[in-house]
Amino acid sequence: MSTDDVLAEVGPRLRRIRKEREVTLAALSESTGISVSTLSRLESGLRKPSLELLLPIAQAHQVPLDELVGAPPVGDPRVRAKPIVRHGRTMYPLTRQPGGLQAYKVVEPQRTAEPDPRTHEGYEWLYVLAGRLRLVLGQHDVVLTAGEAAEFDTRVPHWFGSAGEGPVEFLSLFGPQGERMHVRARPTSRK
Repeated sequence: MSTDDVLAEVGPRLRRIRKEREVTLAALSESTGISVSTLSRLESGLRKPSLELLLPIAQAHQVPLDELVGAPPVGDPRVRAKPIVRHGRTMYPLTRQPGGLQAYKVVEPQRTAEPDPRTHEGYEWLYVLAGRLRLVLGQHDVVLTAGEAAEFDTRVPHWFGSAGEGPVEFLSLFGPQGERMHVRARPTSRK
């Protein structure tokens, strides 16, 4: 629907709403401060609606502005990421652009597989949301719990997965070119 079509429907809509509420042009004029002749011209389509005119009318009728102009319904605002499932691990992409920094929410069921450390270019940051995440990084073998994070160069042999006591959920930020995450802490107050 074009803008001209939308504007052409505003006048009849204003008239219908006013009549449904059994309000006269004079009463609407008194409550909005808009002259009767201007209101009449708006309803008949002889005057283009403007925000300065529509806002007081919406307020007087106690309706949202989009009801006066017949705004199209807004689509579903939820992001519906298609999960990627690999080797029992479900990854929900949180970024959409190819290349550069990638973010994922990862859900992994309880796992009993032995770690198989790998290397590749990049830099990774992990943050555990729930459960226990085992991270094997070089000579280190650590378990991270909810609220803990790890950051590492992926050229160091590494492996991560469920610590074996149940599922784990975590966020993974990965920079394929070795981008590092920048975490800033709020300075402590000085006394």
